[in-house]
Amino acid sequence: MAQSSPSTVLEVRGLTKRFPGVVANDHINLALKQGEVLGLLGENGAGKSTLMNLIYGLYTPDEGEILIKGEPVIIKDPNDAIRRGIGMVHQHFQLVPVLTVTENIMLGNESVNGPFLNRRAARQRILDIAAQYGLSVDPDALVQDLGVGVQQRVEIIKALYRECDVLILDEPSAVLTPQETEGLFDIMNTLKSRGVSLIFISHKLKEVKKICDRVQVLRLGKVVGEADPKQASEADLASMMVGRSVLLHVDKQPSAPGEAVLDIHDLHVNDDRNLPAVKGVSLTVHQGEIVGLAGVQGNGQTELVEAVTGLRPVLSGQVLMAGKDITSASPRAVTKAGVAHVPEDRQKNGMVMDFAIKDNIRLQEYHKAPFSAGILTNDRVVDETASTLVQRYDVRTPGIETNIGSLSGGNQQKVIIAREFSRPSRLLIAAQPTRGLDVGSIEFIHKQIIRMRDEGSGVLLVSTELDEILSLSDRIAVMYAGQVIDIIDAATATRESIGLLMAGIRDNPQSEANHG
Repeated sequence: MAQSSPSTVLEVRGLTKRFPGVVANDHINLALKQGEVLGLLGENGAGKSTLMNLIYGLYTPDEGEILIKGEPVIIKDPNDAIRRGIGMVHQHFQLVPVLTVTENIMLGNESVNGPFLNRRAARQRILDIAAQYGLSVDPDALVQDLGVGVQQRVEIIKALYRECDVLILDEPSAVLTPQETEGLFDIMNTLKSRGVSLIFISHKLKEVKKICDRVQVLRLGKVVGEADPKQASEADLASMMVGRSVLLHVDKQPSAPGEAVLDIHDLHVNDDRNLPAVKGVSLTVHQGEIVGLAGVQGNGQTELVEAVTGLRPVLSGQVLMAGKDITSASPRAVTKAGVAHVPEDRQKNGMVMDFAIKDNIRLQEYHKAPFSAGILTNDRVVDETASTLVQRYDVRTPGIETNIGSLSGGNQQKVIIAREFSRPSRLLIAAQPTRGLDVGSIEFIHKQIIRMRDEGSGVLLVSTELDEILSLSDRIAVMYAGQVIDIIDAATATRESIGLLMAGIRDNPQSEANHG
């Protein structure tokens, strides 16, 4: 007897969403079957986030319909989506750090016993879900004490606690180690085997090929193709996304390091809770080399970069820029010393959300020629510079007058990168420079980083993307628990060796840790 094919649990037909000056989703059709992992690929601005926001009730479609198990529905808001069995794990977790795991999972869906919260019942249900799906968590732990991999499990349990049939995962491996990513894939396979359907959004083509059953590709708001990830190559998927061939490996010559441009000596820095975050780090970056700083998010990289760039006070130690002491200097003084900085938190430290694109592009040098003469702004130069950089860096926008806050995250990143990469600099500090960017944009940014190195700049590359660290770096420093535990030659590094170091496991006695 023939086996029946899996039923369709979620379908969108002709879904369309327009914003001023752009059609974000243009008559999109998509179907998700029970127990399937559907990969969703596309460039920045292709419409992936808009589509997920329509399905999850954050936006209302202008045209088209959404069907759940064959029935047309109107999803009014995320609570409505959750009631209909749709869960979403956002790239930036929606958890309250000072609450326990149980309290976070109950939040908005509380178990009660009369007028009282029934924490015991909720706790037991969490343990049952964790056991059923292989999601190891401590229900009594405070979220702020958990690693990012465990926090992600909490988010998945939260969706299962609300009995979701469809789970949307938005860039779920962005902040995970390779080992944690493998653990995530094990969980996804368990969910799939128990009938949960998943939409997996990622720019990492290796992961898409490994975990997805089917892939749909969006380009400029339209579905442009579908592929079997087991049959299609990474190059095939990349070219479907961007409409051209993409170079997926970095082509670079050996480095020719010169004098030290950045010298960090025995640096100690506290985090926002006034607890030690950087514990005696020493590190040197030379002209004409790329030093990759690897590590799981939360091991001191953020505080280290903020201290060097003047965004966070230094407790003790010293930061030298080409021999000049810039310890605890202001951000403007650091910039004046010749540092270009792509910050990790682009919205907080990289731009002014309510400013136009053209004004964000001149943020670092608005007070200097050629953008201004005294108190007067040279509008012609501002407009010409912004237009040139928007075109060169392929920023998808209706125009340079558009507020940067209205752009997708990837296009916001492109504006910041355009500004920082186009200024003369002796040192580039790039923190997560390609986070949220598509493969075509990543290819371009990698070429620009290599160009800056070859033109004599020193580069400190901070990234949780191991492939990026391995392919771009000349030397790799790994941070764990606030310390640089090893510095190794990129030519001899492997994903496995770096991944172990990121987890705090060091088995190489011949390191150059804490040395330049």
